[in-house]
Amino acid sequence: MPTRPRKWAGTGPLSRLRTLVIVGLATIAMTGCSSMKPEDFAGTEPQFRLEEFFEGQTRAWGIFEDRFSNLRRQFTVDIDGTWDDETLTLVEDFVYEDGEEERRVWVIRPDGEGGYTGEADGVIGTASGVARGNAVNWQYHFDLEVGTRSFKVHFNDWMFLQPDGETMINRAYVTKWGFRVGTASIFFRRIDGEDGQASRAVGNGTVAQ
Repeated sequence: MPTRPRKWAGTGPLSRLRTLVIVGLATIAMTGCSSMKPEDFAGTEPQFRLEEFFEGQTRAWGIFEDRFSNLRRQFTVDIDGTWDDETLTLVEDFVYEDGEEERRVWVIRPDGEGGYTGEADGVIGTASGVARGNAVNWQYHFDLEVGTRSFKVHFNDWMFLQPDGETMINRAYVTKWGFRVGTASIFFRRIDGEDGQASRAVGNGTVAQ
């Protein structure tokens, strides 16, 4: 059997370190991939349509974990949705556990059977979505600000409408260069009347009701 040249022989500490890094990156890459498709949920109930669920007032509670499953942020979102038979406009008001506030406005339009397109501040280009059964897959590139820097990341959101028709679970996978850098878990609940006015008091990761 031919012997590899010495410069390629992986016997030293540096070579072992490189091997660990390569294995780690490969593991991250694999965890950032998924074979799940919207068609997997065709025929499931209840039927999920963004313009129906988000019309009116919605409140959400979420957390963001890094790729090591460390909890990085907690937040609540109050969403005011308007549907005019052509365009769904979502005004999202975020409140983070440290008191930071943020507003994002989405403009979403149906695009073919079960399809959607959307734009919002920070979204690079156009977001696209596909609804099948009780699931919606929503994907887009986003300019994520971290301190004084910004990073282009990809969001792959999977949203599942629950049997009561009033609750939705969203699992968002955030990747960069194909590697998963974090995961957001968000629980949405449709609300009506006075309950639609969110309390701004946030403390210890909870929202005062």
